[in-house]
Amino acid sequence: MKNLPIGIQTFQKIRDKKENYIYIDKTDLALKLINSSGYYFLSRPRRFGKSLFLDTLKDIFEGKKELFKGLYIYDKWDWETTYPVIKISFGLGVVKSVENLDMRILSIIKENQKRLDVECENIEDSSGCLRELIISAYEKYNQKVVILIDEYDKPILDNINDKELSTEIRDGLKNIYSVIKDSDQYVKFAFLTGVSKFSKVSLFSGLNNLEDISLDARYATVCGYTHNDVKETFIERLEGVDLDELKKWYNGYNFLGEGVYNPFDILLFFSKGKIYSHYWFETGSPSFLIQVLKEQKYFLPNLENIYMSETDLGSFDINDIKIETLLFQTGYLTIQEVNTRFNQRVFKLSYPNLEVRTALNERIFRYLLTDNILPKNAMFDAIEFKDMKQFEKALYQLFASIPYNSYVNNDIQNYEGYYANVIYSYLSGLGIQFIAEDVTNLGRVDLTIATPDMSQVYIIEFKVVDSKNQKGNALQQIKDKRYHEKYKEKANEIIIIGIEFFKEEKNICKFEWEKI
Repeated sequence: MKNLPIGIQTFQKIRDKKENYIYIDKTDLALKLINSSGYYFLSRPRRFGKSLFLDTLKDIFEGKKELFKGLYIYDKWDWETTYPVIKISFGLGVVKSVENLDMRILSIIKENQKRLDVECENIEDSSGCLRELIISAYEKYNQKVVILIDEYDKPILDNINDKELSTEIRDGLKNIYSVIKDSDQYVKFAFLTGVSKFSKVSLFSGLNNLEDISLDARYATVCGYTHNDVKETFIERLEGVDLDELKKWYNGYNFLGEGVYNPFDILLFFSKGKIYSHYWFETGSPSFLIQVLKEQKYFLPNLENIYMSETDLGSFDINDIKIETLLFQTGYLTIQEVNTRFNQRVFKLSYPNLEVRTALNERIFRYLLTDNILPKNAMFDAIEFKDMKQFEKALYQLFASIPYNSYVNNDIQNYEGYYANVIYSYLSGLGIQFIAEDVTNLGRVDLTIATPDMSQVYIIEFKVVDSKNQKGNALQQIKDKRYHEKYKEKANEIIIIGIEFFKEEKNICKFEWEKI
């Protein structure tokens, strides 16, 4: 049984026969790219295999034929012709200042000088030094240069909470990337990878020949594992694994082609004894995203049903950060549908899988709404045993746990959207399947919970009232608008629930329910 290549980003190491690592062949896609030459950009979430693919390209251009034996490209590439490769990676460490950035760039350039056996006279100016490196490598090897840049945006994203600093770092990187444009006559191929896609105007300084393959169906599987990859490559480890469950947890990433699994999740799933957990999510911190959600008072149920134009989906800048765009580019949302309206593509976004849906909302619940760990068993029991008293008690205790300082200097408790946000993140964090803003022919239901076998469906409506004596008529609204009829032929049992919240106490003041 081959070893699992967890965290390995070096192609040579992963192909070492002594190491005996699993490798899923991506060289067909690499060949397609390099035969076209040009300048390419790929955006993918962290830990999706971008660095490994970039290192694969490096070894192809350097003619390391022996590493590719048995792979698609082995007998289809001219291994006798090699090219000088300049590889730049910002993946290591955190850049904390513009000065720190300059030092990092000069250090990386010096590493490339040593590897290529060339020297530069201009050792103080990073952009000038890079330009000299490109020309010197071209002249020494009498071949055009290959430029590979990994994590091109990391220095910016590391400081995204500090707009002034992140802008300065962006401008510093802009000077570096403009060198590629100005060195076109010496460059055969360039490939840049990152998590986010900043606009060409703001970062690439006119590098308008940079082809973005992030949402190109031909390269949809360039990073990540397909379902077939998992079935064939991990066949010796699949005993006892429900493939539908595995797919529900870790598949679902759509880049306008065949869907893919997060490879880090798959590797950790097998390494940890086939236990489902939040492996990918726990390797990063979405604290910045949560801060933006808080500042924008974002209505969390909208995360289930976002529509964006191609322009908004594709890029953002430091001074114009759309939370939906950032959630997509960082892997917390993915494309569910693509529609064309008035000759423009419109993308519907939602969570890629169960891991992201539960883990992100559990984190939102804890750090945006309360200081408490997500209580689970009470709500599980209430739904499983159809115990409406327990259902009410679980929600009441939920709101009672929210600290007083969550309400200071704001009137958030006056809006139904706030209470919907709390319940939404709570149920999502539990992994309970539901529909927020459920559409019927007579209006929208605030929340619909359905068990997987449709044995039970809960139709829930929220109201906020000014006093305990005021009638919000939440339950009556469900009856009047006959929301439940949508599920009359589908569900074995329907329970309608009206929940009313009292502003002053910031909790439930009325909980009514009926079986239909």
